[in-house]
Amino acid sequence: MDHDGILIIDFGSQVTQLIARRVREAGVYSEIVPFQSAGPAFERMKPKAVILSGSPASTSDIGSPRAPQEIFDAGIPVLGICYGEHTMCAQLGGHVEADPHREFGRAFIEIAEDCKLFEGIWAKGTRHQVWMSHGDRVTDLPPGFKVVATSPGAPFAAVADEKRKFYAVQFHPEVVHTPDGGKLLANFVRKVAGCTGDWTMAAYRDQAIEQIRKQVGKGKVICALSGGVDSSVAALLIHEAVGDQLTCILVDHGLMRKNEARDVCAMFREHYNLPLILVDASDRFISELEGEADPEKKRKTIGRLFIEIFEEEAKKLGGADFLAQGTLYPDVIESVSFSGGPSVTIKSHHNVGGLPERMNMQLVEPLRELFKDEVRALGHELGLPDSFIGRHPFPGPGLAIRCPGGVTREKLEVLREADAIYLEEIRNEGLYDAIWQAFAVLLPVQTVGVMGDGRTYENVLALRAVTSIDGMTADFYHYDMTFLGKVATRIINEVKGVNRVVYDVTSKPPGTIEWE
Repeated sequence: MDHDGILIIDFGSQVTQLIARRVREAGVYSEIVPFQSAGPAFERMKPKAVILSGSPASTSDIGSPRAPQEIFDAGIPVLGICYGEHTMCAQLGGHVEADPHREFGRAFIEIAEDCKLFEGIWAKGTRHQVWMSHGDRVTDLPPGFKVVATSPGAPFAAVADEKRKFYAVQFHPEVVHTPDGGKLLANFVRKVAGCTGDWTMAAYRDQAIEQIRKQVGKGKVICALSGGVDSSVAALLIHEAVGDQLTCILVDHGLMRKNEARDVCAMFREHYNLPLILVDASDRFISELEGEADPEKKRKTIGRLFIEIFEEEAKKLGGADFLAQGTLYPDVIESVSFSGGPSVTIKSHHNVGGLPERMNMQLVEPLRELFKDEVRALGHELGLPDSFIGRHPFPGPGLAIRCPGGVTREKLEVLREADAIYLEEIRNEGLYDAIWQAFAVLLPVQTVGVMGDGRTYENVLALRAVTSIDGMTADFYHYDMTFLGKVATRIINEVKGVNRVVYDVTSKPPGTIEWE
């Protein structure tokens, strides 16, 4: 590898990738590996330092995960976060036990000693906000360690063995609720580990192109193009790497937003010299989904049909060796379980989990380790216009997962029209760029209404809008009520089949951004 690297060992925390983001923001390359494969990864990567993540596990559990001993013997800096602190202390001769006062949420720590990790950020004797999330705590330190910060609930809130450059914190510096957390991680990778900070999106682009060429060789690639930011950036990146070996395929599954397939095709054919095939498979998808209410079955049916269609199109092209997708890290972390990968399964994604064995295609997923904001930065590098890069995310299963309950053609049309009005009003109000994602959901609920002199019994439509940085956490958008009233009035007046509109004020967590 040409760049200084940090190895992040994942013990199963839902926010491990945020550690990687903070490290990258400091201009340093990082890789995440599950603890099960940390030893070989450490040997392969030869990192300048190692960071140990949090975990839902407890070090007192039989078979709970541990860091490879060789990282502590290698003479390089190590930083333990939450569970990472626990396993570091347990492995190096300290003691950890269940905490009778479990600590979750905002806390304040007192800086007891100066240390390299805090240099230029937190001075001895000062008090700072952090985010705690732990059920265990350190009770005895390993030899060579000293306490450098305390909190009322965590007497060993931060510890250090400066001679060996081992540091550990009970709190989570990677989350935004620790305001100075990014600076602490930057201190660790730049000042403690001595990394140069030369890793940028331009560097990632070069590295990804090299990896794509190495993987693809002289093979043919077909790319699942949805018209969203992710698949478009993936397509342009792969095209830059292998040129005419790539063919893009846009499958109109009848679950797209109003006029979307037409608009996407026009943009790509007019502005980019990419071979693009449009497949109208709307009848095929909707026929199989008709009446299906189970969200997992919807996703799996859509995923299966996508694969079947790409298989058919590949045959028409004389065969293809690779299928390219715009899979992002939040898709991956929500689709794998702790037993086989890093974290707890939340929902399956139609584009995660590999391909059927009968297909002689391998997956190319050059964005698999990136968050949405990083993909947008990469899009800038590749020359995509701001208006396109700033588009709201749209799920692969499309409107099917915005129709809780059974999917029907009629419901999809009602939803498509209502969603178009909602997005049009958001743009008219100048709010589009302030919102991460906005959409309508057609609920499987009918209510009584009055229109004119008549009684109606029609559908309820929910509006959703959230703000977010990376899609891993989100807050609902705080609209002015006058705006919501205006949107509701337009939808009820213009969309036949809706007589009530509600607004979703759930954050993530506890909810997900999408309803299914």
